[in-house]
Amino acid sequence: MNTSRVFVFKQLKSLLRVKCSSAAPSNDLRRLTSTPGSCPKVCVVGGGPAGFYTAQHLLKAHPAVQVDIYERLPIPFGLVRFGVAPDHPEVKNVINTFTQTAQHERCSFHGNVNVGKDVSVQELQQAYHAVVLSYGAEGNRSLGVPGENLSGVYSAKDFVGWYNGLPSNKDLKADLRSETAVILGQGNVALDVARILLSPLDILKKTDITQPALEALAASRVRRVLIVGRRGPLQVACTIKELREMVNLPGTKPEMVTAEFQGIAEALKDLPRPRKRLTELMLKAAQGSCEGGGAEKRWGFRFLRSPVEILPAPDVSRAAGIRLGINRLEGSGEGARAVPTGEVEDVECGLIISSIGYQSLPIDPAVPFDPRKAIIPNRMGRVQEAAGLYCSGWVKRGPTGVIATTMNDSFDTARSLIQDMETGELDISTAKMGSQAVAPLLLKRGVSPVSFSDWEKIDTEEMKRGKAAGKPREKMLDVAEMLKAAHA
Repeated sequence: MNTSRVFVFKQLKSLLRVKCSSAAPSNDLRRLTSTPGSCPKVCVVGGGPAGFYTAQHLLKAHPAVQVDIYERLPIPFGLVRFGVAPDHPEVKNVINTFTQTAQHERCSFHGNVNVGKDVSVQELQQAYHAVVLSYGAEGNRSLGVPGENLSGVYSAKDFVGWYNGLPSNKDLKADLRSETAVILGQGNVALDVARILLSPLDILKKTDITQPALEALAASRVRRVLIVGRRGPLQVACTIKELREMVNLPGTKPEMVTAEFQGIAEALKDLPRPRKRLTELMLKAAQGSCEGGGAEKRWGFRFLRSPVEILPAPDVSRAAGIRLGINRLEGSGEGARAVPTGEVEDVECGLIISSIGYQSLPIDPAVPFDPRKAIIPNRMGRVQEAAGLYCSGWVKRGPTGVIATTMNDSFDTARSLIQDMETGELDISTAKMGSQAVAPLLLKRGVSPVSFSDWEKIDTEEMKRGKAAGKPREKMLDVAEMLKAAHA
């Protein structure tokens, strides 16, 4: 018997010993938990923030529910690990909460299990009373313009995944030879990318940014980053924290077009406080760009611009510039629309990063999916026309909001699930095998799941490597390497 089969066999024996918690039920759930053999089993698909927050609330709200979290990668935490900027370690502190959830006596983590491939959603539905899909948004929104497939054009998702150690992006080989970079989009991710491109190496060396990315940035020729948006300053999507970090970034200077801020100062008095503070900081940065004094690197917003075409270099294999259509606004405030004027302008650049949003993808033909909205159709997390199937996070509502937004959204889905248990809408009277039914399927299919304690072996090794390099951790970039460390 090979090593992977021995491992899965041991895990299966362990799973067979699991019993329902003997915790005393609360009054409102006494009827549910007093049923002979009643032990609600819930499967959560996706080990990112949405999955962990859903599991956390279920465990807290129900005294006997058992939750299994299945994750495609051998490692947990999703976008907290792969999406949060390396120089934002404080945002990653939520991992401590997720760890407590994973170590709960009624929760199990099963990494390296690709739902939809290694096991179907229908098979999970047969094994569990309820299945919650929380797998996020792994796709990229297309620009839909000629030339977007040229070398030198990247999605922000892939670029962020590259410097954050997402295995599927480890071979990105970012081309940073151009002096000017253009980022399409003005949200927090766009500013994260701009900041990483322009940050002093001394700052980045103290983070968990990957070594290949650090080496590429050390050799980077990027000295100017333009952050382009289709609407105006009053519709910019970033938060004041991210903008303040750009304004205060050492060795950089704002480069704005003052004409784009015409009339903005007069509009300040009517703005809500958060938008007012953000706009005031933008105005201050714009005024600073007019003042004397040089800086090695520059960054700036460009407003009322939409991509029309990526311009190729003479060899037609890589990007050499971008053609931007000039817009005008119709309406005002958050509802203002960008309308093309027909005018265009060309910007010379060899690095173009599209930060116009992530997109969820269908996971299984058996699961309803709205291709236009790129979400699973649902009502308060209940998947439409699919009893016992739920969703939370970005696949439920679209890729918007911050981690706290995902937390609240996931709690809402968990509440819907608990309510369905209480009303009998979700039948939990019949015993279900849960992971005891799934483990043999994975064993037969040659899949080696990674438990949370196995992940902790990976975690320990990464921190050990990081310490040797003077960093908080050095991430493993290859799945095979992760599995070797997990099963050592």
